[in-house]
Order: sequence, then C-alpha cells, then structure tokens
Amino acid sequence: MAAEVAVEQLSVDAYTVPTDAPEADGTASWTSTTIIVVHARGGGAQGLGYSYTDACAAGLIAGKLADIARGRDAMDPPGTWRAMQVAVRNFGREGLAATAISAVDVALWDLKATLLGRPLVAVLGCYRPDVPIYGSGGFTSYDERQLTHQLAGWIEHEGCRWVKMKVGSHPEQDPARVAATRAAIGRAGLFVDANGAYGVRQAQQFAQRFAGDYDVRWFEEPVSSDDLTGLRRVREHSPATIEIAAGEYGYTLDYFRRMLAADAIDVQQADATRCGGVTGFLQAAALCEAFHVDLSAHCAPALHCHLGCAAPRFRHLEWFHDHVRIERMLFDGVPVPRLGVIRPDGSRPGLGLALKRADAAPFAVPIAAQ
Repeated sequence: MAAEVAVEQLSVDAYTVPTDAPEADGTASWTSTTIIVVHARGGGAQGLGYSYTDACAAGLIAGKLADIARGRDAMDPPGTWRAMQVAVRNFGREGLAATAISAVDVALWDLKATLLGRPLVAVLGCYRPDVPIYGSGGFTSYDERQLTHQLAGWIEHEGCRWVKMKVGSHPEQDPARVAATRAAIGRAGLFVDANGAYGVRQAQQFAQRFAGDYDVRWFEEPVSSDDLTGLRRVREHSPATIEIAAGEYGYTLDYFRRMLAADAIDVQQADATRCGGVTGFLQAAALCEAFHVDLSAHCAPALHCHLGCAAPRFRHLEWFHDHVRIERMLFDGVPVPRLGVIRPDGSRPGLGLALKRADAAPFAVPIAAQ
C-alpha cells in the first residue's frame, strides 16, 4: 500500500476585478466581482480551488480551515470536508463559511487528481464527454443595443443554443426588452432570470406572457428562492412550455432536499463555489437523481465543466459573462466553447487550471487570518 500523502499547506489570495460596464439584475447592482483562490500543497504537487465571494472569506481559509486541512490525507477530500463542516457549526455553515469551504474542497480534489496524474473528471467518474452551455448576462443595466449584441454574440461566436437575460428591476420595461431579445436571437432558446424580484401573482402573469408571446422556455427565480410555496404556485400556474428553475443560493444539502421535496422547480440549480465544492455539488447531484429532476450549474464554468460531466442528470451550465471574463483573465487552461459545448482537457491533471499571478496581481486585495 502506498504511503499516505498529507496536505502540507493551504494558501489563499483574493482578487477584486471591476466589471467592464455597470451591471444589475432584478434585485441588486454591482461594479466589481471578487474571487478567492486557494492552493493546497502536498506530495510535491498543488491543487487549485476558487469561489466567487467576499474577500473576508479568505481570512477564514487562511486561519481555521488551513489548520483543519493541514496534515490530513490528501486522498480524502470528503473527510476534510466533513471536518470543516463541523468546525463552522457554531457560527453558521451557510453563506461565507460555505463559500470558504467550497474553495478549499475544490483545491483538495484538484490536488488529489493532480497527485494521481488524472483530470478531475476521470477521478470522479464520467457520464458524458462534454457539457452544453447557455450564454448568460443581459443585465438590466444594459440598454437594448448592449443587451441584444451580447446575447446574439453568445449564439454567433460560442454556438450557444440558449441565452439568458435579467428581468425584474423595471417590470414595466420587461416585455419590450424580452421582445427585442427574441427578435435579435431568432429561434434560439430564450431564458429569463428575475433574481426573486417579482411577487407571486406578478410572476404568474409574466410567465404567461413570456411563454405565450416570446416563447421563453426558462423562468429563473421568478420569486425569492426562499419562498418555496410561492415558487410552487408560480410553477403550477405557468404554461407547460416554460420551466421554473432555482437553487443557485443553496449552501447545504438540506436546502436542495427541501426545494426538491416542495415540488417547487422543474430544474434544480447548484453552484459548487457555494454548496460545498466538489463534495457538496456531487451530493446535490445525487439528490437530483433520486428526485428525477435535472440539474443545471450556476456560473464558474471552468469548474463546472468537470462536474457537469460527472453528474448523472445534468442539463447544462451557465456561461456567465462576469465569470467567463474573470477566469480567462486570471487562469491558464480555461475551457473554450465549440459548437455550444465545453469539454475537460484530458491532457491536463486536475481541473487543468493555473493562476496567472502576474496578470492577477493588479487586482489583489489584502486578507487577514481569522
């Protein structure tokens, strides 16, 4: 039996990258995005993980979570994941703690795959060789020209079969914006995302109109994802041609179980940078298999490329403007779409990603151990 390889060190960096234009959705607006990047080292190799979260999560990683991971078996990421979950119990497993754990868990799985000399998807097990993407952006802060140019571009340049736009911040403008997008993208699939901005009756009305007038096929978070009764009511009173989706704010397995058990959605979303990394995402995928509901990955496409191939009931992943841009800026080895799909690079171990430190340095922000 081979000698155990220990995790020797965790290090973490935080970067805040300005957006290329002001961005907004149905309930929020922003001008920058922060990513924390974790490196796990052991056995002469290193693994990389990341999460889109606040820079303060990096302090938790540099302190408590690094202490937990150090010395543990590098071949046992789920064991370390469980230890981290226990460690954050008294100050809350959701939110910032979950994003911190997610980044560490991804780094540990990347380290394991790198030590084995295999792509991450080969270590996890592969249901499919590639995953479809849908182009996503279409912010409510965009004017009509920006909106239609971006979404039509996903179809023309990346070969996307579907595109998604934001709605909800100015409901009176939504029908006209959706109509303009439909005209610009032709027969491609059109998704809308309200980020929980509508009330139940309002969402029911928009579901009827979006589906009937503009052939919208996906209505994401029509009401708050915390309102499972409201989501179910919208789903029950929507045309059969439009699917209700939610789940990107799931941090724990119980969240996904409650949402699926409530019969509130047609497609479950999950984000490995929030729900516990590789370990948490695969747990959510197993629940979707048990409930016979398809799974769609939220954002972080360079990470979800591998996980989408390893999830049994996987529909597609979100090719989100901000994260596509940031991952191309900061990482070598990001996937390149071809004919609307992305595929893990079988020639590179782990996720196949490497931080471009010189390119990332201008965006670095200070962190303090907690």
